[in-house]
Amino acid sequence: MSDLSHRKSQLDSFDRLLTIMDELREQCPWDRKQTIESLRHLTIEETFELSDAILENNLEEIKKELGDILLHIVFYSKIGAEKQAFDIGTVIDSLCEKLIRRHPHIYSDTVAKDEETVKQNWEKIKLSEKGNTSVLGGVPKSLPALIKAMRIQEKARGVGFDWEEKHQVWEKVEEEMQEFKEEFNTLEGQEIDKIKATGEFGDLLFSLINYARFIDINPEEALERTNLKFIKRFQYLEQAAKTAGRKIEDMSLAEMDVYWEEAKKL
Repeated sequence: MSDLSHRKSQLDSFDRLLTIMDELREQCPWDRKQTIESLRHLTIEETFELSDAILENNLEEIKKELGDILLHIVFYSKIGAEKQAFDIGTVIDSLCEKLIRRHPHIYSDTVAKDEETVKQNWEKIKLSEKGNTSVLGGVPKSLPALIKAMRIQEKARGVGFDWEEKHQVWEKVEEEMQEFKEEFNTLEGQEIDKIKATGEFGDLLFSLINYARFIDINPEEALERTNLKFIKRFQYLEQAAKTAGRKIEDMSLAEMDVYWEEAKKL
């Protein structure tokens, strides 16, 4: 199939989706009832399902979940058209114009020879577009804290506010760890200032996230992979105990650790 005919096939598929959306909105009681507000939590759920598929490297599931998210985009656009606010065409046109504006090294005479310069240009252009008084104004308030920390650090770096070398960042991690250890690694039963401890622990996490960024590790992905690894090993422990006719709650930690070590070898 030539590039031209392939593009036509893609456009035909998109046109088919728009037609189906029109039909569902008109004829299906559930689809007819939906609003932008009622779809919101469903869109969030679909985004997390796509995230799961990506972490599992399941390309078939990624394809399906992308389809679900595309449906939501088309659905929101259909409702927007009914409200005479926007439609799928204006959504796409707005995106195209934004991509052109934010890639002046492609569509204008700006020079950007590396990825870092592209990121810095992107943040500067974005700041001017939105009229934010702060570089950090564009970070969504409802982002999970770990991802928000990443975005805050990335945006600050975009205007040059960042460490120069990764060893400086690691020194900060060690400093925060030592401060936390000295102040809150207290004797058993000794009370700690919970509010202060929470703040210091947050500082430690923030510095670790910063270091991960410096060595090109996505801390959100890293933590989720560890979550999945723990779940897999713990479920092996549960199943092994059941097979042995034991209840996990009646086993000692040493007994459970035998199965845990087995799980680590799988």
